This record gives sequence, structure tokens and C-alpha cells, in this order.
Amino acid sequence: MGLRYQRRIGGNRGLGFNLSNSGVSTSYRTRYGTVSSRGFSIRTGIPGLTFRSGFGRGKDKGATALIILGIIIAGFVLYYSIVILYNFALFLWWFLSESRKLILRKYYLYKERKEISEAQSLSNNQN
Repeated sequence: MGLRYQRRIGGNRGLGFNLSNSGVSTSYRTRYGTVSSRGFSIRTGIPGLTFRSGFGRGKDKGATALIILGIIIAGFVLYYSIVILYNFALFLWWFLSESRKLILRKYYLYKERKEISEAQSLSNNQN
């Protein structure tokens, strides 16, 4: 058995980099297991016991993992873009309703001042 080195540099939301003797790879961790460019592992619930398997052989070894990782990233992007659009729609609705209220307040204030000035001009004309 040879000397083995492995270090994981955690990223945001399960994404991270793995450093080992054979190089650098990326991986995505979930509560069910880990998907990386070299394969996947499934957690069993027993500490230290996992099932590990690789993707394909030869040249295609990391292609499936990259596709799965791409689908996961696309899902996150889609989810957050929907959240952003929803919040923008809420903001736009709030802005339009507050603008309408402001315009109505200004209109009623203008109308009230106009009626007061007309009443004063009528009282001045009668005197």
C-alpha cells in the first residue's frame, strides 16, 4: 500500500475541489452522496462506509459526471433566476401601486387647493 494524500477544499452549497496525488477534480456533495468527475459515491448512513463507483472507462470516464454536474448547476441557475424574476415582479407591483397612490394624493391636493382658491376669488369678487 502506498502513501495517499487527499484534501477537499469546500465551496458554496456542496461544490468543491478535491486535491490528491493524481491531480485536482471537482465534486458536488449532497446528503445522499457525492458526484465528481471521476465517479460517484453513495452514503449508507454508517460512518465511514460508502459505495463508490466510476463512470465509464477510458476517454469517457468523466463525461457523465460533467453532464450530471451541468444539469445540477443549470437547475440552480433556473431556480435562482425564477426567484429573482418573482421578486422583481413583486417590486414592480409595489412601485406601481405606490406611484398610483402618490399621483392620486397629489391630484386630490391640487383639486382641494383649486377649490379653495376659487372660493377665495369668489368671496373677493363679492366684496
